[in-house]
Amino acid sequence: MPNALYVEGYGLDQFAAGRWGLAPVRQNRVGMILDQGINDELKTRHLQAADACRATLGLSITDYVVTDAPLNVSLKLSESGASWGTVENVGSLLRAADRLISEAKVEAIAVVAQFPDDEDSEQLAQYRQGSGVDALAGAEAVISHLLVKKFQIPCAHAPALAPIPVEPNLAPKAAAEELGYTFLPCVLAGLSYAPQFVTSPESIASQNTIWANQVNSLVIPASACGGSAVLSLSQTKTLTIAVNENDTALSIFPETVGIQACRVNSYLEAAGVIVAHRAGLDLPSLSTAVPAIKAI
Repeated sequence: MPNALYVEGYGLDQFAAGRWGLAPVRQNRVGMILDQGINDELKTRHLQAADACRATLGLSITDYVVTDAPLNVSLKLSESGASWGTVENVGSLLRAADRLISEAKVEAIAVVAQFPDDEDSEQLAQYRQGSGVDALAGAEAVISHLLVKKFQIPCAHAPALAPIPVEPNLAPKAAAEELGYTFLPCVLAGLSYAPQFVTSPESIASQNTIWANQVNSLVIPASACGGSAVLSLSQTKTLTIAVNENDTALSIFPETVGIQACRVNSYLEAAGVIVAHRAGLDLPSLSTAVPAIKAI
């Protein structure tokens, strides 16, 4: 979408802290890293997905490299229920990325790692019903954070998984992730237009580079206020809008960490707050009981 920027989490943290800027692009050259641990059939499916994106969306997906050893990703859960994970062969991942950047001159990297198949888990069942935690997301963040921190270019991950049995009562929120053999097309489409990172204000960049001091409002789940980006932007003039209905496993509320936030019940209400804030309206004046002006 022309009014959205596809930004990886570590890069978003650096942006919110004011250390990096975001420079929109016309299109990136995207390279792919394929985990050596992926079997031949699944590897072929991912290469076909990339070719489909090239043929139908006109994306510049130029080269791929297979890691020199299996990455051996493992999945973990924290005590709070949030997902995370580990990568055993980190060096293999870094060497593959370095080859794409130095030899193929790519400007963004998509990683496809083999993830453990666990189609019978209770956690997966809950996720397919539209609740619970995405068991893959934490390990995916470890992979993309590492590459963005090391190479300062856009990166995103798509897990390689065997297709799972059809679920007739699938939640609509999970339906898009059930289709096809891969999660790759949306990653490639996003990376193709992801903004490049400007790593210092003194760097030469386009005039439309975006910095944290230009962020007017931030919308977050009310129970997810402990992240680096949220804490950084809470120290600025950015209006924080906390949505009550989007529950998470984190249970870190604005009051817990001393953030002043505008609490709303739904994302629909949050959209109204953004419109009012953008128009320069005083939010308390829009309530049914307008507070009186105070004497000092």
